[in-house]
Amino acid sequence: MKFNFFSTFFTLVLLLLSYFGQGQSPFFNAEAGYQWLSTDLHIHTVFSDGAVWPSIRVEEARREGLDLIAMTEHLEYQPHAKDIPHPDRNRSFKIANGMIQKGEKLQVINGSEITREMPPGHINAVFVKDANALLHKDSLSGIQAANEQEAFVFWNHPNWDAHRKDGIARLEPFHNYLIEEKLLHGIEVVNETTFSEEALQIALDNGLTILGTSDIHGLTDWAHHIAQGGHRPMTFVYVKDKSKEALKKALFEGATIIWFEDLLIGKKTHLEKLVSQNLKFGSPQYKGKKTIMEVEVSNESAAPFHLEYTGSYSFHQRASVFIVPANSTISLLVKTQQKEVSVALPFRILNAITAPKKVLEHTFIVK
Repeated sequence: MKFNFFSTFFTLVLLLLSYFGQGQSPFFNAEAGYQWLSTDLHIHTVFSDGAVWPSIRVEEARREGLDLIAMTEHLEYQPHAKDIPHPDRNRSFKIANGMIQKGEKLQVINGSEITREMPPGHINAVFVKDANALLHKDSLSGIQAANEQEAFVFWNHPNWDAHRKDGIARLEPFHNYLIEEKLLHGIEVVNETTFSEEALQIALDNGLTILGTSDIHGLTDWAHHIAQGGHRPMTFVYVKDKSKEALKKALFEGATIIWFEDLLIGKKTHLEKLVSQNLKFGSPQYKGKKTIMEVEVSNESAAPFHLEYTGSYSFHQRASVFIVPANSTISLLVKTQQKEVSVALPFRILNAITAPKKVLEHTFIVK
């Protein structure tokens, strides 16, 4: 049979389009009735201090398989204003959203970055109805205006060394006021190439939603080596459906995890869901009279899992610390000393961060 490259290629393309069109995530599985939606809620174009037209942001997100992006231009900082004057601060969103076709997987929402010195620093508002209404002389009025539009409001890069010379995120009285008044709903624990343990602790202590964003200004491929298998930082939101309303509700409820390089960062309950839904242990098998249990371990996600076994058994071909690569299956040989019908295997997932210096512990039942 003669191999037809172009026929095979277009068949694969159609299969992928069908897969994405059904709303399935190319990154993480979820239990029946739910989805992990991939988002980037902090990006820039030439309509503030970015280097690309909004259409590039849409094309990048399509290529990378994202479900949703937010156009979040700086309100006050407009270095390209002489070349691209635009009195309408919604313009970036309008261009990007105008590219989205009916039934397309990718969605675009409107947002803005309120750009001030510390405190409060830079504050993002997404699900904004009119960005122009957020332009005020003082930052508090802008934040209040965002809340009046029922926007989801979060603190950007609280560890930014331009604002914090030691790189440590900390709350000022103004931030405490915003939290107490329920004007601030989330905080970036990951921004671009940085991860802040202090910001994670602030989120946990104050009930803020945990977020990770690219804050991209140039090209995502240049910054995160997409073509070589890299990925931008993303926030995954646990939702019942792909509607913007469902995603917004889940953001306010804090149902998120971050995927940053090889790290998965989030609250324990959400990380437990993601791990149990994507790391699967098969049925135990014994060969002949041997008491070495063989079990297949399948990673059905786009992220690797770094595991440390903490139980009393030892392995026949591996150390207690090993990696299950993304989208792969490995074989685990457990020296159980006698044939068992069911075995509990406790692990620490070393790249699943639940708090500063703490990782997720999870026990898999093999039966």
